[in-house]
Amino acid sequence: MTSVTDRAPAPTGALAAFRLRSFRLQWLADLSTSWAFEMETIMLSWYILVQTESVFLLTLFASTQYIGTLFSPLFGVMGHRLGNKRVYCAMRACYATLGATMMVLVLAGALTPLYVFVIGALMGLVRPSDLVLRYSLIAETVPTQQLMASTSVSRTTQDSARVMGALAGAGVVATLGMGVAYVVVATLYAASFILSLQVGVATSHPATDANLELPAISLWRDLRDGAAHVWSMPQLLAAMSIAFLVNLTAFPLTNGLMPYVAKEVFGTDQTGLGYLAASFAFGALLGSLFLSRFGHALPPARMMIIFCAAWYAMVLTFAHLTQLAGGIAALILTGFAQSLSMVPMSAMLLRSAGARFRGHVMGIRMLMIYSLPVGLLIAGPLISRYGYRVTAIIYCSIGLAATAWIALHWREHVWRLDAQGNRQHDSPATPR
Repeated sequence: MTSVTDRAPAPTGALAAFRLRSFRLQWLADLSTSWAFEMETIMLSWYILVQTESVFLLTLFASTQYIGTLFSPLFGVMGHRLGNKRVYCAMRACYATLGATMMVLVLAGALTPLYVFVIGALMGLVRPSDLVLRYSLIAETVPTQQLMASTSVSRTTQDSARVMGALAGAGVVATLGMGVAYVVVATLYAASFILSLQVGVATSHPATDANLELPAISLWRDLRDGAAHVWSMPQLLAAMSIAFLVNLTAFPLTNGLMPYVAKEVFGTDQTGLGYLAASFAFGALLGSLFLSRFGHALPPARMMIIFCAAWYAMVLTFAHLTQLAGGIAALILTGFAQSLSMVPMSAMLLRSAGARFRGHVMGIRMLMIYSLPVGLLIAGPLISRYGYRVTAIIYCSIGLAATAWIALHWREHVWRLDAQGNRQHDSPATPR
């Protein structure tokens, strides 16, 4: 097993984490996986919408991508007990196998909506837990002071993939066909698996020391201990509440429903869908780059609250637009606000959880994504009856009201600048 021996002794800037060989390799592996995810999602979502002409089946397919969120805490515990790298590599092997299977079906001309739903559901059992292992490995190999910058840089793998993956997914299918596009997707999954095997783990980091001697308790007891740890820390409860809320009422409007919005609201084709998806991701990428440079000086919990509200405001704006150019501009700002809310949340969770419960906490964080398919399935009938704009107004009104309540209820833990949730490192905070 490769040891991480070139770790920087102290934070030196936005790209300090790249001094670690393990982080460099993991970043490349995550980038390949994220590109494949985004290309695959946009291709299959458009395929389902065109083949079935049903917004309900589109939301149902989008929901299958998140069914595995129920198992995210289990993946976190498995990573802690078996080793994060082992679980991480096993997941990447699963992606490569399913991607190759779909490629064969496409090239053979045997693809049907049923196969898309089945393979999409199998992928959905594993995919939602990918971030759990990504962030757990990062926390093992970088100093605490670098967590905000490191998670921001890691986030660029997702955001850049949503820009280029969305454009490539739409462009390659339109130009060369779905068969060639799936060859690219399968190749990216395979490259990710090979790179993942080369990722190292720290041999002298506190996070890995916890794996050396684990008490002989059951897996379910481990899960209960992780849940109790979250329940005992108000800043973690506030972050989980925000995560549940945005997945229920914000992400559905600019994620799973985007093919419908592109086709029915903006009257565009698959290329226009790629532009819209890439716009949201480009804004998120700008946010991640901003945080990688300036995030160390910002209060994470307060950023999470402020930009969650800004996110809802921009989604409301987007819902009232009918011109593609205006929608693209609004989505860039929406993505920027989303990044400035979610990245600080991840950094705060990793720092607050501690080495013993890091995987547990990130697993529970991913469990909050389960509200996304719920939000999608509710949105489908609402859109069919009242339209996209009215549905967006309902969702964003609920989101803004709930965000204000969370900020007020846990104000001592997430709003005060000297609160635990607004610290950037483990040393005592200085009241300001």
